[in-house]
Amino acid sequence: MPMTSKPTSKPTSKPTAVLSFLSAALLLASLRPAAAADSPAVKPAKPDYQHEIAAWHQSRDKGLRDENGWLTLVGLYWLDEGENKIGSDAGNKVIFPEGKAPAVAGTLVRHGKEVQLNPAPGAGITVDGKPVSAPLAVQADTQGKPPVLHLGSVSFFVIQRGDKVGVRMKDSQSPALAAFRGLDYFPVQTAWRVEARFEPYTPAKKIPIANVLGQIADEDSPGAVVFDWQGKTYRMDALKGDDKGGLFLIFADQTNGKDTYGAGRFLDTDPPQGGKVVVDFNTAYSPPCAFTAFATCPLPPAQNRLALRVEAGEKKYGEGHAAAH
Repeated sequence: MPMTSKPTSKPTSKPTAVLSFLSAALLLASLRPAAAADSPAVKPAKPDYQHEIAAWHQSRDKGLRDENGWLTLVGLYWLDEGENKIGSDAGNKVIFPEGKAPAVAGTLVRHGKEVQLNPAPGAGITVDGKPVSAPLAVQADTQGKPPVLHLGSVSFFVIQRGDKVGVRMKDSQSPALAAFRGLDYFPVQTAWRVEARFEPYTPAKKIPIANVLGQIADEDSPGAVVFDWQGKTYRMDALKGDDKGGLFLIFADQTNGKDTYGAGRFLDTDPPQGGKVVVDFNTAYSPPCAFTAFATCPLPPAQNRLALRVEAGEKKYGEGHAAAH
């Protein structure tokens, strides 16, 4: 799994309306009575397909257990203009886990979008395996691959979200990673492997995508995915997926809150071919915010909120997490 959100346009900040929308969505999901299942009676999938989805499950599990995966996140700190102290002292702007760093390991100095690390003497911070003993410019993830700084089991790097510039921190020995016991899924059903129509937008259509920080970005949608389910037609706007031309879907459905993560799920597809695209809901997965309070996840746009129960793919992990702002 990539460590950056797939939408990449510059967001504008509209926190009150968006966070109110998210809170209402989560509340409604938690209060919604159990609806009659929209899926047919469960029929075992063919062995080859079962093996295909089992391999996908294993890959998903491996990604979450990776020392750079979402379960290793232990902090997200937004920097002030000027000097920001870093270290394990609770009075710092950027706080390392207890016992993982000196009380003050240095400072991060922010000037607009630019950030410089000034390490404290003997702090032990490294980059690319080499000690950092002098001031070092550290670019944000929006400017390319950011330099990853290390201090023992902790790593940290600079991110930018709209006008916010911050530090994302990971610990390969995080309690969340140590406590992870795997994921639960709905039974695999071939009926949820849907062949949908792909209706391209020429040119690409701009659609607003909100995130959990209350920011909204206008993203390019290459087209809509349209499918039929039990006599009704459903339509979702897709975003650009992988470099091969696949699609990325952010969707919500009526399982959110009780059975699946309250703020919706993600789904990736192969590139459309001949006006068709396979949407396999058995591979729907929870966003990073389901596992950590330190992610900045995009939310489903209104047109991608499906009025049906998608009883396929990944179920809710634990109780989910509220975003750290």
